[in-house]
Amino acid sequence: MRHDDIWRAIDALAAEHGLSASGLARRAGLDATAFNPSKRIGGDGRARWPSTESVAKVLAATGTGIEAFASLVTGLPAALRAEGGRAAQQAAAARRIPLIGLAQAGADGYFDDGGYPVGGGWDEIAVPEVGDQNAYALEISGESMEPVFRDGDIVIVSPAAPVRRGDRVVVRTAKGEVMAKQLKRQSAKRIDLLSLNPAHPDRGFDLSEITWMHRIVWASQ
Repeated sequence: MRHDDIWRAIDALAAEHGLSASGLARRAGLDATAFNPSKRIGGDGRARWPSTESVAKVLAATGTGIEAFASLVTGLPAALRAEGGRAAQQAAAARRIPLIGLAQAGADGYFDDGGYPVGGGWDEIAVPEVGDQNAYALEISGESMEPVFRDGDIVIVSPAAPVRRGDRVVVRTAKGEVMAKQLKRQSAKRIDLLSLNPAHPDRGFDLSEITWMHRIVWASQ
């Protein structure tokens, strides 16, 4: 087994269950950063391997047998012979897109002026094919968007997708605030947004106060 094969299998298992690497780690009761790409190579440049204990916890948390995981490690042909091989095939072929936490998205350095992901601070996640080459993923944290989105859910956002009334969107204001809401209405001068959690207030902005607004096209829940 090679170092890259083990981590590819963990990423594929996460994608199969609609999770990011950090989401998979949390589900298994591990530190959220345990499987981050930055943790896979040590400061001295040597490869870091996941522990047997962490792999065992992941398999238990996802209900995955050791044979199925071994199929992901050894590659797609073996996975196709195993039960659930179709899902493994889809995960292995899935496209990888940038991922950060929604709470991070308001910080400088993650988006350019057009709202496209930039910089090296992003993780990655394998997702079903999305036509937009600038698509990115955000991981929900906290309870402010329940019951629509819960802590640990992943939403896929497409800057190129047309936005219509009723769509769920991610909006960034000129002040750097990033939020996920539902578009209630948009006029030539203003947008009104519905909160996904009835305990939180709806919001309204003049268009001059909005840097960008992108449509949520897919979510893992």
